Amino acid sequence: MSRTQRTNEGRGRLGSVLSGVAVALGCVLFLGGFVWGAFLYQPYTVPTGSMTPTIGSGDRVLAQRIDGDEVRRGDVVVFEQSTWGDLPMVKRVVGVGGDRIACCKDGKLTVNGKEVAEPYLPEGKGAAATGIPTTTVPKGRLFLLGDERSGSLDSSVHLGDGEHGSVPRDAVQARVDAVAWPMGKFGMLERPDGFAEMPGGISEPGPLRMMVIAIVVGMVLVLGGAAYGPVAKRMGRRRAGGRTQEIAGVG
Repeated sequence: MSRTQRTNEGRGRLGSVLSGVAVALGCVLFLGGFVWGAFLYQPYTVPTGSMTPTIGSGDRVLAQRIDGDEVRRGDVVVFEQSTWGDLPMVKRVVGVGGDRIACCKDGKLTVNGKEVAEPYLPEGKGAAATGIPTTTVPKGRLFLLGDERSGSLDSSVHLGDGEHGSVPRDAVQARVDAVAWPMGKFGMLERPDGFAEMPGGISEPGPLRMMVIAIVVGMVLVLGGAAYGPVAKRMGRRRAGGRTQEIAGVG
């Protein structure tokens, strides 16, 4: 056996080992990303357009399962409130316990007397369809509004229901991190800076981006590792054919 043949065989064995490692690692990342996501996230279909343009009617969202105590101003949350309806709803938190909510001063929502920038509202629309008298959010509760204020059955509509239209923190089931469907709208939800300077600040994004990266990298490793064998064989046949032609030419 020539030295060249031994070298090629050694490279072939190393390549096979590396391809096996790539496939194994890829499977761990790919399946691990899905399992991690299934444990932390819940998909929801939004039934109405009350969160337009952030989330449209029929959009599929991914929401991280969280405890109500983790909710911050500006979060878009999934919650259930029996006095509002029988189905899960999606709204944006604009006030927490102790906050004074009012609208509208210069067309803007105010929280504790400070105007809040709301870039997520539909272009040309105001901060509320009707005025919101100064309302103090009870402790342990949340004040929620839809981004499409003119068509949202939210805290501003339920002000007279008791507890100033607020809902308890433990009514929250999850926090929306991203729009998953339709594909043209796929993307992470941005945390609004308008609430960043208030006590408690804004929440940090969940690990969804890391999960997607793990799944994509895992898929690439699995496909790449699985493709190594056929590609290596084809290249080996080409090299063998080239050597055969070279020997024949010499003869």
